[in-house]
Amino acid sequence: MRFASQCGPTPPFPTRVRRLTEITAVALTPNLAWIVLLVAGLLEIVWALSLKASEGFTRGTYTIVTLVAAAASFWLLGLSLRVLPVGTAYAVWTGVGAVGAAALGIVLFDEPATLPRIACIALIVGGILGLKMLSEH
Repeated sequence: MRFASQCGPTPPFPTRVRRLTEITAVALTPNLAWIVLLVAGLLEIVWALSLKASEGFTRGTYTIVTLVAAAASFWLLGLSLRVLPVGTAYAVWTGVGAVGAAALGIVLFDEPATLPRIACIALIVGGILGLKMLSEH
């Protein structure tokens, strides 16, 4: 697979596009990749909760928040995958989203907070922490 940097000089782009390219071209260290992945997971919580609040895409503001947060979450996940293994990153991303959405669903939407449900959320948190600690990155 060839990367853009191996294909010769880049064509002249408008300043706005060039800035976006420069932002995404920042060298991602493993620690920075984990931070980016965490932010992507937090944005997953945002879009999941705003999806619920949009009532099936019938409330405009929540629909827009859902779409913007989802796009940003996917973009940041993609950036983190430059450094982190896909299996680990994807599991952590979905885990952060699942735990956050479940916990905030209890608080914001009066979803049940039963002991078995809390225990399952705790197991997901344990899995996320285990993947982070066992990661070579």
